[in-house]
Amino acid sequence: MVDRRSIHDRVLNAKSAKELNDAYADWASYYDDNLTNEMGYQGYIVAAEKLMTQVTDLDARILDAGCGTGLVGRYLSEKGYRNLEGLDYSPEMLDQASSKAIYRSLLQADLTKKLILPDAMYDAAICVGTFTHGHVGPEAISELARVVKPGGWLCFTVRDSAWSEQPFQETLDTLEEAGNLIQIDSEETDYVREDQSRCQLCLCRIPEV
Repeated sequence: MVDRRSIHDRVLNAKSAKELNDAYADWASYYDDNLTNEMGYQGYIVAAEKLMTQVTDLDARILDAGCGTGLVGRYLSEKGYRNLEGLDYSPEMLDQASSKAIYRSLLQADLTKKLILPDAMYDAAICVGTFTHGHVGPEAISELARVVKPGGWLCFTVRDSAWSEQPFQETLDTLEEAGNLIQIDSEETDYVREDQSRCQLCLCRIPEV
């Protein structure tokens, strides 16, 4: 058993990919229980609910980027979505996601680098809990937009402190000016209740050709 506060701090304060991967390897088996039952994690729920307001086709091909143990995928699956694919950096977290038997495929990948995925592959992409300290910065938004089809949707959360300290809004504005996405909605909402953190919940659409 791991102490949830100490492991959470390790994750948020990781100084390298190795430190982050080691922390998630130690946390993977306890992650769901710690975050949802003990810490009151809300990010995956509010993001999934936001995406579902626009993606109503239960056969839509959805990428869960930074899927972790599969909390987002499980929530969408319980709502009837059945064409889910996930990717994450941590093999141990992917093992937990695989055990849920809700994803058609799972890929180990680094969101800080170019993804080995074709353009316009998905009807939608969702990314929750990944844009935060010690994880992935705003530069990854363009890659997520790239793999979504024209007319498709991109929904993601950014932890409040990361949103204020990193150029997420500037990145979105630049991508919109370049015609890569359209900003539809952005709102501040609950993230993790135990530490009273909030997140920015963003919804974007990929322009039609």
